[in-house]
Amino acid sequence: MDKATQEFILDIINQGRDLTLATIRPDGYPQATTVSYANDGMTIYVGIGANSQKADNIRHCNKVSLTINADYTDWNHIRGVSMAAIADFLTEPEEIEHATACMLKRFPQIAQWIGTPQAAQTVLLKVRPQIVSVLDYEKGFGHTELVQV
Repeated sequence: MDKATQEFILDIINQGRDLTLATIRPDGYPQATTVSYANDGMTIYVGIGANSQKADNIRHCNKVSLTINADYTDWNHIRGVSMAAIADFLTEPEEIEHATACMLKRFPQIAQWIGTPQAAQTVLLKVRPQIVSVLDYEKGFGHTELVQV
């Protein structure tokens, strides 16, 4: 991937407010859910309910897809990314600490939530992009580029 494409992807990830995470349900249907996230470069961290359908889906198949879009005022300025990725549950204390620090940096209000019963029922995911579809309508309607990470 060239430097300009990597910078474009990082810009979208850094300015996005939430992402849509798609997993595969046991019945084979996809399930797409909007979640908040933080990132360290292209590595994305997400907190989800430990007993949620998303968590169960990922336990069965950790291949996920996600989309992040930049804000836009008209469709000539649509920019975003769609990613095929691997989602792993964080279990190592240092990884959990790093992901938590990333989340706190982006969402300082989480500090009030840490230590609550609800927080105890949350797990952290590390989402690693494998393939990225770059969407940039500023280069023309429907313009996409597919890149390997």
